[in-house]
Amino acid sequence: MTEYRARFDAEIDFVNGGGLRAEGFRLDLPSPELGEAAIGELLVRHLGLALVGRVGLANLEIIAEPHRGSRGVAEAAESASGAAREASAALRTERPALVDLSHPISAGLVTYPGLPAPTITPHLTREASRERYAPGTEFAMDVITMIGNTGTYLDSPFHRYAGGGDLASLSLETLVGLPAEVFRLTDATGRGIPAEVFFDRELAGTAVLLHTGWSRHFGRPEYATGSPFLTEAGARHLVAVGVVAVGIDSLNIDDTESGGERPAHSILLEAGVHVIEHLTALERVPVHGARFTAVPPRVEGFGTFPVRAFAELPSGRPVA
Repeated sequence: MTEYRARFDAEIDFVNGGGLRAEGFRLDLPSPELGEAAIGELLVRHLGLALVGRVGLANLEIIAEPHRGSRGVAEAAESASGAAREASAALRTERPALVDLSHPISAGLVTYPGLPAPTITPHLTREASRERYAPGTEFAMDVITMIGNTGTYLDSPFHRYAGGGDLASLSLETLVGLPAEVFRLTDATGRGIPAEVFFDRELAGTAVLLHTGWSRHFGRPEYATGSPFLTEAGARHLVAVGVVAVGIDSLNIDDTESGGERPAHSILLEAGVHVIEHLTALERVPVHGARFTAVPPRVEGFGTFPVRAFAELPSGRPVA
């Protein structure tokens, strides 16, 4: 098999100052098809250089010549692309599976009857941006106008209490990677979720996720009436046992047909327990073992905002 080497002059500059110059340098190549940039990368690997800012090659020739053992070239010849594919596959294997628990937001979406739907309008169109940037470069910049209670969203204490913590005050430790406890309530005979449902589990420090199945109606008129909710007694129990967050896949964590009372909101948010409403896909999250994340943007003086809520599933753990 014919082997190839590159012959070239080189200039190497470092980001922290200084440089190297070489004339008539020869370097083993894994393939004669390599371009100047790839050869420059091989040169840096061969010399073991760090903090390189620029590699310039001149008088480059590819010649048929036996290899002399340049460092880093054998590895590249064997499986540069193969190794990348294997590393990517290993990463996918090691990382836990993720389940998106959020509804997508689109212009005109009705999340809660009577609240304004989001509007999305262009600030800068791709066509107009072409006048501002170099040829072949274009951008779209859009404006979204929406109430915080849109899609899947999180309520902070400020949503209910003037002196409560706003979105910007929330600690990431209370929003990211919480142990999730899912309660299957799709066959419940009543709308209200009582405290007794929670008696069989240790719930301190967890995110309690109420899987009612009501999200199947999201975006349709039937979503607005007859939805399941957490009772006042249920909310008091969850606060007492020290939960961090409570999420539900229905219209509201309270009974919106009771005449205006909101005991679950009042009790949970007064205690600093996050409320996440309009979840979806909870049937894909196991009863135990997953981790729950729901992070809103850090907006000051604002009480509720959409989140990208998701669950990290324990590897090899079936949904139950």
